Amino acid sequence: MKKKITYFLFLSLLVASCSPSEKKETNIDFYSTDLFKDVQLHAIFPDSKSFADCTSKKDLAETVALYESQKSSPGFDLKKFVEDNFDLPIIPQSKFISDTTQSMQEHITSLWSVLQRDADKYNPNSSLIPLPNSYIVPGGRFAEIYYWDSYFTMLGLQAQGRYDIMKNMIDNFAFLIDSLGFIPNGNRNYYVGRSQPPFFAVMVSLLEEEDTVASLHYLPMFQKEYAFWMHGADQLKKPGDVVEHVVMMPDGTILNRYFDKIAQPRPEAYKEDYNLAQKSSGSKEELYTHLRAAAESGIDFSTRWFREGSGLESIHTTDFIAVDLNSLLFNLESAIAKGLLKKGDKVEADKMMMNAEKRKHAILQYCWNESEKFFYDYDFKAQKLSTVKTLAASYPLFFNIATNEQAKGVASVLKKEFLKPGGLTTTLNNSGEQWDAPNGWAPLQWMSYQGLRNYHADDLAAEIKKRWLRVNERVYKSTGKMMEKYNVMDTTITGGGGEYPNQDGFGWTNGVALKLLLSN
Repeated sequence: MKKKITYFLFLSLLVASCSPSEKKETNIDFYSTDLFKDVQLHAIFPDSKSFADCTSKKDLAETVALYESQKSSPGFDLKKFVEDNFDLPIIPQSKFISDTTQSMQEHITSLWSVLQRDADKYNPNSSLIPLPNSYIVPGGRFAEIYYWDSYFTMLGLQAQGRYDIMKNMIDNFAFLIDSLGFIPNGNRNYYVGRSQPPFFAVMVSLLEEEDTVASLHYLPMFQKEYAFWMHGADQLKKPGDVVEHVVMMPDGTILNRYFDKIAQPRPEAYKEDYNLAQKSSGSKEELYTHLRAAAESGIDFSTRWFREGSGLESIHTTDFIAVDLNSLLFNLESAIAKGLLKKGDKVEADKMMMNAEKRKHAILQYCWNESEKFFYDYDFKAQKLSTVKTLAASYPLFFNIATNEQAKGVASVLKKEFLKPGGLTTTLNNSGEQWDAPNGWAPLQWMSYQGLRNYHADDLAAEIKKRWLRVNERVYKSTGKMMEKYNVMDTTITGGGGEYPNQDGFGWTNGVALKLLLSN
């Protein structure tokens, strides 16, 4: 019950913070109602996200009360009830038709207007968190802004000098941080329990090429986001103590894990989570937390988070000190220090830079496997390194955390084990999950490509670029589409696996492809 009360209070706070003051609050936790559960478990929609994105035609509490009064009536038709009382998610109409006689670059450029959404209007009966500025969505089933996706989308916008829409998107994220204290997974109220990999400061660094004082302007948001990820650190008293995202390590250092404070099925994947929990012999709440934490990581799902030799039911995401997350937080600490210096506060800047240096040292201590010359996640519960190799190992290179020798080791493993005909595979395990082999994803191609270039592994970086763009081009020419993910092992077919079909659009693929096409 405590978890549900917390969820309700958070939703009420969110509505109060992110909507016009004259609008009344939605005083119901819709995702815990029998109506929501029944619609999802009866699979009224093939995709669980569809109902989560529906909008009640009347006050949501009234709709729920109406359902409770009618559901036991003879001949009650649940599907008809939904059709009568909810508007389906609005899919913006577009007359866009792919023309494969255009180059891929021309095609992507023409997609910006298709994927752009205007500033949102508030509707208390919708799950959408309204944003004050226009933004780019990924595409397909993803009709709202997503946090970490947006950095990779911005790479393409920056490459084409579209600082206007970049700044709008960054300001939307600043609005969310200012309103909620963090950036949720996406601008839907069912994402309020979690964030995504903290790329906000990395986004601002792109903007700094146009606005040299951007890090000073967004400093308060950096600090608020950092406080979100470090919340509870002052409560850690001894090694092994854990509060939300923070963990005290054996040497007293504080590192971070992915976490979601709501131990319920994800509304956008309700029937999948619920059905998995029914098969589990363990705690359902713990399973939901691990599933949601993986969603916060963006890597949902992968053997990266599973117990060795087991499937999704063995997921234990929150047991890992994630090498990518801690690399990103090193960057955030560095960005805060930089902003404080520009502000003239050297004392506080030095303190934050010391935090960054401590984190850097801890990443090298806990996440580096000297015998295998590769970075891994660290299982702090088992007090040992993970055995699953993933492209998260490229993050310490991207943020210049690795030593030169470590970077050489990572480059060697990437070349020998990860490099495939279509680019880099995400892991070496073919599990059927979408963030495992044989799939490759644009964000991890970019992190690896740029990380290698940081350490002058230019030949390998160039080969990754060539192979990735080649598979992008092949699929575009054959389908007229840019995909969310690609099969990099068999480049004659597109990527697959996971909870939903491969999506087209696609924001981060477009952004990375343009950045690679237009960079030296």
